[in-house]
Amino acid sequence: MPVTGPHTASGPEVKNGRMTDSRLLAPVLTWYAANRRELPWRSPDASAWSVLVSEVMLQQTPVARVLPVFAAWLGRWPRPADLAADSPAEAIRLWGALGYPRRALRLHAAADLIVRRHDGLVPADPEALLELPGVGAYTAAAVASFAYGQRQVVLDTNVRRVLARATAGVELPSRSISAAERHTAESLLPEDPAVAAAWSVAVMELGALTCTSRTPRCVECPIEADCAWHAGGMLRSHTATRPAQTYQGTDRQCRGRLLAVLRHTAGPVHGSALEAAWDVATQRERSLAGLVADGLVEPIAGDRYQLPTRSPVGTR
Repeated sequence: MPVTGPHTASGPEVKNGRMTDSRLLAPVLTWYAANRRELPWRSPDASAWSVLVSEVMLQQTPVARVLPVFAAWLGRWPRPADLAADSPAEAIRLWGALGYPRRALRLHAAADLIVRRHDGLVPADPEALLELPGVGAYTAAAVASFAYGQRQVVLDTNVRRVLARATAGVELPSRSISAAERHTAESLLPEDPAVAAAWSVAVMELGALTCTSRTPRCVECPIEADCAWHAGGMLRSHTATRPAQTYQGTDRQCRGRLLAVLRHTAGPVHGSALEAAWDVATQRERSLAGLVADGLVEPIAGDRYQLPTRSPVGTR
């Protein structure tokens, strides 16, 4: 794929109201071909279901933690119908300590909806994907692009960071996606759907491996010479950084402990077992109430609790 235009860092060229920057396309695709990680959801024979599962699992979770759970999940439930036929309790059990366990419930509810409305096949239409529990704009675009080779704007954290640096000359994008940012991403998207899908995953990988948030390896970047941020002296962003989140002693840790007791027990557990898992009564009661409200735990008679026997209706 030839690279056209002058080799400068002046930014993308605009023609007829549309941004064109083929200088970025060929180097990024070439870099990706040589540096891509071999991930199971990127395999040529990966199903749309596996792509959807991976995208949900990767939300706020590193690849290294996702890989073993993903393998176990697809090994047990290779199709949406397999998961829908099982209980949400088993989905939560297999989810383990991956974090944010409501995602397991949402996947179970999504599998059920896929079976009921789409004959057990993950839909290709982004609008239909958006109707699935737990699927937002990014996930719908990612599945449509990576599973079905569609021309979709895929904006995750890594893609946004690469494009902010390369085209806008800023270290980090804003916290929320602006209309201008989406327009820039769309204007850089190749017209050919297959190339557009390859571009999206390649930019995502570049952000994950090279154009990282804290310590970008610019000397290894295929578009260093055309990066507006690099050309501008790599000025640091003035965006306030969020303080590091603690986990020890938080409600999140308490919820995890309580859920672990239920995950590792075949049937219902008595409240006394939960008391033994966390000795701060007020925090334990608050966290348990939150788990019940989220549909992750079901109270039953006799001060006993169990994992849910069915997904809450409309799990989002």
